[in-house]
Amino acid sequence: MNDVLLIALFAFLGAAAAGLLGAGVLRLLRHRSLVVSLSVVAGVAVTAMLAGTLTVARAMFLSSHDLYVVTTVVAMAALVSLATAVLLGRWVAAHSRELTLATRSFGDGGTFAAPVGQPTAELAELARELAATSAKLDSSRERERALETSRRELVAWISHDLRTPLAGLRAMAEALEDGMAADSGRYLRQIRTEVERMNGMVGDLFELSRIQAGSLTLTPARISLYDLVGDALAGVDPLAREHGVRLIGDRIDEVPVEVDGKEMSRVLGNLLINAIRRTPPDGTVAVAAHRSAGGVVLSVTDGCGGIPEEDLPRVFDTGWRGSHARTPPAGAGLGLAIVRGIVEAHAGRAEVRNVQGGCCFSVTLPAA
Repeated sequence: MNDVLLIALFAFLGAAAAGLLGAGVLRLLRHRSLVVSLSVVAGVAVTAMLAGTLTVARAMFLSSHDLYVVTTVVAMAALVSLATAVLLGRWVAAHSRELTLATRSFGDGGTFAAPVGQPTAELAELARELAATSAKLDSSRERERALETSRRELVAWISHDLRTPLAGLRAMAEALEDGMAADSGRYLRQIRTEVERMNGMVGDLFELSRIQAGSLTLTPARISLYDLVGDALAGVDPLAREHGVRLIGDRIDEVPVEVDGKEMSRVLGNLLINAIRRTPPDGTVAVAAHRSAGGVVLSVTDGCGGIPEEDLPRVFDTGWRGSHARTPPAGAGLGLAIVRGIVEAHAGRAEVRNVQGGCCFSVTLPAA
């Protein structure tokens, strides 16, 4: 038993010495190719076995012939091990280079295409993650292009919408200044109307900038949805009468919601004003609210005749107004973008779909 322990001790000491030497070599070569690292690992394994064998052989005073046989066997094992390590390393390194080239392609703006047949599970997992990242980058680039287009359109449209009333204000101010205005009271009323419209446009821009900058501060409170909708309907009733549109709000469940009352009133106001202006005279704008499995759903249905299917994904984009007409009171196309921003700040979502004779805007909020 003592002889066995002694043999084990000598073998361990020889192998440990080889292992420490191999660890030092690996540290020095840690930035080199995988082929080199695998070769070092194979060499360490064989050297450790050889060192342990030679140490035990010297302790047991084996004959020179026996020591030569053992050394020859270990040397052959070393050759096979090194050849296997080099082949494996070159195989993995080749696939790694293919993966690097594929990664570089989608980093330069292309789409990642994973090389076929990864040699290890780790590289295969890395290829799957890179493919998923590539898909996310493609989606982000598409959203960025859409946002950039939207921003450019918004700047152009806002410039147009501000230039028109400013030109009118300048003309009316010059007429009043020169005493050429036959009805100065009408001019003053028109000036006030244009100033209020421009003030609303600037207010929408400020609100949208707060939303997009993430600086919109909410003050949630428990509010009855019935009261919230009732106040919104009362606020837009004069506009509805002016356009000859009927407002219907008899399908409102009395369910509580935890929202910022001021901001949600703005959401409802924007949806209702948009619906009233798009609905022809003698048309109907209906408001409904109910509890669902996903939360509380508030919907506004108008009689606009529907939105083209290709435009539905852009309805809540900044600057979208649904037509090429840029005349008042079309607005700056910010109302629905503000709706989506405020709703998403409440951890909800805003959607639109076509219904018979018009479209239905729905807002889903978390239940209180």
